[in-house]
Amino acid sequence: MFSRRHFIQVAAAMGASLAWTGPARASRTNWREERSLFPEGVASGDPDPHSVILWTRRPFDAGDRHLLTVEVAEDEAFRRVIAQAPAPVSAASDWTSRVLIAGLKPARTYWYRFIDELGNGSRIGRTITAPADDDPRAINFAFVSCQSVNEGKLNAYRRMIFEDEGAAPDEQLGFVLHLGDFIYEVVQYPEEVKTRYDRTIYEVARIPDGLKVGNFHIPLTVEGYRAVYKGYLHDPDLQDARARWPFVCMWDNHEFSWQGWQSVLKAGPIERPGQSVKVAANQAWFEYQPARVARPGASLERFEAPAVKNVKIEHYNDDGIGDEPNNRAAINSLIAYRALRYGGHLDLIITDQHSFHGPDPFSDPSLGDLGDWEDYNGMFPEDVMMVLDGGRTFNGGNPPAEIAFKEKKIANPRKAAPPQSILGATQKAWLKNQLRKSSATWKIWGNSLGTMEWRADPENLPAGLTKQPWPADTFANLGGGDHGSAWVERGEIYDLVRDARITGFAIVSGDRHSFWAGYAAARLPPAKFEPVGLSFIGGSLASPGAMESYEHRLPKDLKLRPLYLADRPDGAKADWTFNMLLKHGVRSCLEYAKSFDLGKARALSNPALAPHLEFIDMGGHGYAKVRLTGSEIRTEFVCIPRPVTRSDPPDGGPLRYRVAHTARLWEPGERPELRVTVLEGDAGLAI
Repeated sequence: MFSRRHFIQVAAAMGASLAWTGPARASRTNWREERSLFPEGVASGDPDPHSVILWTRRPFDAGDRHLLTVEVAEDEAFRRVIAQAPAPVSAASDWTSRVLIAGLKPARTYWYRFIDELGNGSRIGRTITAPADDDPRAINFAFVSCQSVNEGKLNAYRRMIFEDEGAAPDEQLGFVLHLGDFIYEVVQYPEEVKTRYDRTIYEVARIPDGLKVGNFHIPLTVEGYRAVYKGYLHDPDLQDARARWPFVCMWDNHEFSWQGWQSVLKAGPIERPGQSVKVAANQAWFEYQPARVARPGASLERFEAPAVKNVKIEHYNDDGIGDEPNNRAAINSLIAYRALRYGGHLDLIITDQHSFHGPDPFSDPSLGDLGDWEDYNGMFPEDVMMVLDGGRTFNGGNPPAEIAFKEKKIANPRKAAPPQSILGATQKAWLKNQLRKSSATWKIWGNSLGTMEWRADPENLPAGLTKQPWPADTFANLGGGDHGSAWVERGEIYDLVRDARITGFAIVSGDRHSFWAGYAAARLPPAKFEPVGLSFIGGSLASPGAMESYEHRLPKDLKLRPLYLADRPDGAKADWTFNMLLKHGVRSCLEYAKSFDLGKARALSNPALAPHLEFIDMGGHGYAKVRLTGSEIRTEFVCIPRPVTRSDPPDGGPLRYRVAHTARLWEPGERPELRVTVLEGDAGLAI
C-alpha cells in the first residue's frame, strides 16, 4: 500500500484536497440533507485500489471562500465513518470541491457526503475502489457517450441503475467510463428552436457573452462553459448515476468546439483562433469532473489558467501540432490522457483525440473538383482518402503528384505534407508504451472516437441510379475525422500490437451515435485482413443519430434512398438499410428494399466490404456493459427506444434489444473471434 507521503504528492499534482482514513467510528456531524443547496449533486472518479476523488458543488451568496466537511463511511448510515476532512470551496472555482480520499481498501464500496458550516448536507453518494493489481476477480464496467439533454432525456442511466441494483454482487458495475460529449457546447434555446426532428428542445442553460452561430449559442468564456455543465448536471438521472458509481471521463469534441481541433474554434461557417476558449473549456472540465489529471498551476484548490491570446496558427509541425505559442499553452493547460489499472484483468488506457488532432486532411477545397459527391450522398473514394491521409509517406514515400477519380485529376494537395495524426507524437508514444508494458489480461484502449471504417461498395450499383458509374476497383468511405480514416497512425498502433504479440487488445469508443462491434484491423480488402483485437462503439445516450437525420431529411424520390431506408408499402416505419449498406453492401440493400426478404438480401452480401464488422446499428441509443475475466470478454449492448421524453418507470422504460458480443482470450498470433447473441428484443438489420 502507498504511503501517506505518496498521496500528499498525488493530491498536490491533481489540485485536490487530501483526506486520510482512520479507525471507524459513528458520525458526529449534525448532518441534514438539503439537496437544493448542492444543486449539481455529488460524484466520484478515477478509483484506484486505495483512493478515489470525491466531488460536489456548494454555491454561496456571500464571501469568496467557505469550508465544507466531507465524510466517508463503510456503511450508508454513517455508523462507521473512516474519514472526515475539510473540503474548501471558493468562488474562483465556481464553488466546486475536489477531495482525494486515501487509505481505502481495494474492491470496497464506500459512502460519502458533504456538509456545510451550518450542517446542511449533500445527498449521499456511493463509490467503489478498484481491486488490487493482482486480484483475479471478474471486472464489470459500462461505457457511455453523447448525452445531449438539450434534445433528449437520459433514460439509459435509469435503466443502468435499475439493472445494477438487481444484479448479483459479482455482476454489478465497478465504474462508468464516459467517452465524451458529456456536455454539448452548442446550446439551443427553446423559444428559438421548438423542435428538431421529432424532438422537443429542452432548456439547458443561457450562455453569457457567447457566440451565436445559426440557432446555436456557443460559450467563449469559462462562465459560459460552467453554465452548460450546471445545466447538464441538473438532469436527475445523470445525478443519480454519478452518485451511484465512480466515473472515469474523457472529453470528446463538444466539451470544447463542435468541429474544432487543438485550440481552433470551428462551428459551421465560423472558424477562428480560440486559445482563450480552449483554456476556458479545460478549466470548466477540471472544475466539474473528478479526474486524476495533472494540476494546472500552483494552487491546490483552483485551475490557474495560462494567459493566452487568440492568434491564428500559421504553421503545423510534422506531428500535426500548431507551432504558435499560445496554441501550445492552451492545449497543454490540461493533460487528460491517462491510464488506470483495475484488478488483474484490466489496463484502461484513455487517449485525448482532440487536443493534439492535426488539421483535417480531407478538407482541401480542390477535392470538390474531383466529382459530384452529392450524387453519391456523401460517399468519397477510399483510395483518394488514403493518399491524403498518408501525405508524403504514401506508397512507401512516393506519393502521386496528381489525384485522379474517373476522368478528373487534381494536384495532390498533401504530396509534401506529413501523415495525418489524431494523437500527436507525444501521446502516441505514450499509448504505445502503455500497451507494451501492460501486464493485465485485457488492454482496453478508451478512444472517444471510433476506429472502424464505415465504407460502401457503390461500384456494384446498377446503371441509372447515379449520373456516372463509380469506378469498378474503388470502395467508398463515409467517414473522416477519426481513426476509421487515419490509416497510417492507426496502422502504426495495430502493427505494434501484432509485432509485440500483445493479446487481449480491445477498443471502446463513442461519438458515432451508433452501436458497432467488430475487429481492430489495420487494413481491409483488397489488402490482407489481419485483425489484432476487438473494437466496440456504444450508441448515444440521448443525442440524435444518422438514422434520425435520414428519416427526416432524405427525399422520398432520392434514387439512392434504398441504401439508407427501405420504405414499406403499407406505410409503416421505414427499415434502416444503412446498417446493411455498411455491413453487406448495395446489392443487399436494393434486394431488401424490393422484397423485404432478409435471407435473399444477406445472400448478396459483399464479403470484401466489411469483414471487420459483426454488428452495426446506426440508430442505436443506450449504453454498453463490459465483463472481463481471465479467459473471456463480453460486451453487451443495451439499446433503448429513441429517448425524446423522460421515461417515468423505475427501469427507464422498455428495451429495443440486448445483444451480447463474446470472445475468448486469444493466443499470440491467433485471430480473435466474436460471437454475437441476441438476448432480448429485435436488432433488426444490425446483424
